[in-house]
Amino acid sequence: MSIEVIINVYVVSEKMDYVVDKLKPLPEVVDLYEVTGESDIILMVKTEDISEFRDFLKNKLMKIDGVRSTVTSVVLHRHKREGVIIEV
Repeated sequence: MSIEVIINVYVVSEKMDYVVDKLKPLPEVVDLYEVTGESDIILMVKTEDISEFRDFLKNKLMKIDGVRSTVTSVVLHRHKREGVIIEV
């Protein structure tokens, strides 16, 4: 069973393009959005388990030059996706 995590990424402004280019090829990153608001980038990340997620966060994401900090939210349940209500 895999887990999905929404990550708000805070980036040093002048490193935005560099950070995006480093995130694009990572297989764990299933969605990547540059956004307005409090954070700079929002990611949807999918890993096999929490241990693999920890490894992704610690050894991939946080090692990208220009990433200042992150806020993560583990998805507990999906109720609706792309306009479709998900029945349990």
